[in-house]
Amino acid sequence: MTQEELDALMSGDLDLDDVQENEPKTEEVSKDQEDSQYGEIVDGIKSNDYTPSPNIAWPPPPPNKEHKVVHQLDDVTRDSEEKATEMIDKLESIGGNFLDSEKMIKEVNLGIDRNIEIFTTLKEKFPHVKTFEEILEANLEIKKKNSQIIENLQMGQDEVMMAMDAMQYQDIHRQKIERVINVMRALSRYMNCLFEGRIDDKKRVGSAVHIEGDTTTDVVSNDDIEALIASLGQK
Repeated sequence: MTQEELDALMSGDLDLDDVQENEPKTEEVSKDQEDSQYGEIVDGIKSNDYTPSPNIAWPPPPPNKEHKVVHQLDDVTRDSEEKATEMIDKLESIGGNFLDSEKMIKEVNLGIDRNIEIFTTLKEKFPHVKTFEEILEANLEIKKKNSQIIENLQMGQDEVMMAMDAMQYQDIHRQKIERVINVMRALSRYMNCLFEGRIDDKKRVGSAVHIEGDTTTDVVSNDDIEALIASLGQK
């Protein structure tokens, strides 16, 4: 109610019912709309038929092998570590092959250098023999290509080292997941300790199916109880 409406009401120029009609009405959120904010509630789903969906708020996933969170995270860390180790071993093998190939190319270059030296001398002594000149040029071309091969092998070794450095992040991710697992296990132990009881669950009395005020429909009425007592009295 505004100050103007209050003054008009005090002077008798305004009716209280008119003020109530003019007041803004608050929108009530229905139960269906409230449920839709958190997801759909589905009844009658069996554990074998359950399919994870972000649109379903209830029922929760059954605690089977596929939905045990810590089990899944343990599998992820184990598989990730195995694959990371396997990849690093393969990268080391590739880098070793590059290094061995580079050494062999350098050994080949020693023979080519010897050929270049010999045919250079022959060309100088026999300048009119074209064969010596052609063989010399061929050896020079081979040595040039070998130098390019060595450069490519060295670049390959550098790439392998960079890939191995990148694989180190896999170990960092594994450590982060293990930290999450440890926190979850600590919370699990805390919750178990918090809700621990002195009475064994097997010795506890079962919960009532229906308590006054519940919306349960599948209950026994007073008439059913009286009929049951009457039938027992007739026996």
